[in-house]
Amino acid sequence: MSASKTKKARPAPATSSAGAESAAAVAIGKVVADFSLPSTGGGIWQLRQSRGRKLVLYFYPRDNTPGCTLEGRQFAALAPRFERAGVTIVGISRDSLAAHEKFREQLALPFALLSDADGRVCNQFDVIREKSMYGRKVIGIERSSFLLDAKGILRNQWRKLKVDGHALAVLEAAQAL
Repeated sequence: MSASKTKKARPAPATSSAGAESAAAVAIGKVVADFSLPSTGGGIWQLRQSRGRKLVLYFYPRDNTPGCTLEGRQFAALAPRFERAGVTIVGISRDSLAAHEKFREQLALPFALLSDADGRVCNQFDVIREKSMYGRKVIGIERSSFLLDAKGILRNQWRKLKVDGHALAVLEAAQAL
């Protein structure tokens, strides 16, 4: 069957007109539609519960990879400064909750990691992209971050970003809000 020939370690979520509408709904100056995802530490994390505080949502490809580890460490190192600025940090990938728990514990991350196993929220933020990895085309998360104000309005976004120094750039943008 042709599906077995194109099988990838991370299958792409189904695309539909609903996915396109969701992606279009995430725009600078617009309120981000509510969503909920399973969170490390137990329970379900809901976007609407973050209202009243600024929020950084950072999407990353995979736990325990060099770039994702560096990004997590840099956000963790700046976490006290984000907290003083009234900003909540949340990391999102398509990894399982069990993988997230291990990754969070290993790096002592002081913020929640959310599991978007079906890619629904990744589609909402339009971060699923075809990428080249070791010469092969794969579908996965394009490293991206989003800054929401206390009213849930998207104020800034970073796509196709370079990890080193990115967390500081996000902090500076959050402090300027």
